[in-house]
Amino acid sequence: MFSSVSFSRALFLVMLATPALAQKKVETVDPFAPTPNHARRYAACMQQARREPLKALPIAEKWKAEGGGLGARHCVAIAMFEAGKYVPAATQLEALERDMGSERPGLRGELLAQAGQAWMEANQAENAAAVQSRALDLKPQDVELWIDRGLSFAAMRAWPRAISDFDRALMLEPYKVEIYVLRAAAWRNAGNPAKAQADADRALTIAPDNPDILLERALSLQAQGNQTAAAVDFTKVMKLAPAGSDTARRAEAGLRGEPSPAPPPAATKR
Repeated sequence: MFSSVSFSRALFLVMLATPALAQKKVETVDPFAPTPNHARRYAACMQQARREPLKALPIAEKWKAEGGGLGARHCVAIAMFEAGKYVPAATQLEALERDMGSERPGLRGELLAQAGQAWMEANQAENAAAVQSRALDLKPQDVELWIDRGLSFAAMRAWPRAISDFDRALMLEPYKVEIYVLRAAAWRNAGNPAKAQADADRALTIAPDNPDILLERALSLQAQGNQTAAAVDFTKVMKLAPAGSDTARRAEAGLRGEPSPAPPPAATKR
């Protein structure tokens, strides 16, 4: 399994259509909203897809049958995702991107990124990485896409490829703490805890009281046989992390010298 920190990132990226993402679509998707009325219907459909996907799905499909076009199809895909129908959602999003032709590369990249998220939720990391690669061809400066594909490679235990993608993400955002922690986890899982510790140390210079970073450094120290130093960080984590959280449980296990239980992999969320 990938590290607790890397998958904690994935865990807060789980939902495909958060209000921020859906709002972004309403604001930027011209083909989805050619008229004010169409835009309002699209916004209402997306809102219901997030809140009540099982109710939204037949409504969106009816709108699609009535000629709702790309907006209706996108709403169908989001409702499918929120209802746990990840594979149909992914294939719908890929088809939607293909049908847009060669226009709007940024928007097409977003649709492919969402498809990648759906494939990850379906535990099909290879498919996720494939569509994320296509998305990166369209949006090579999108740091979140590099992180997303890195997480897909991590789920496949393709650690060198995951590290390479996190490297690219850091080139775009060199002070983003999250990326250092993700790369540290990848280094540790790849069998290089010294480099993992170095990345955790860098992240701690930016966010010294972040329990996830401290946990990653503790795990890296533990992997190098330095249980005394690891225990210091595990103890700090216990003080900083919410009681009963996955981070706290892993720190407690580390203090006992036990292998820390890894959280289940989860799809990313843009």
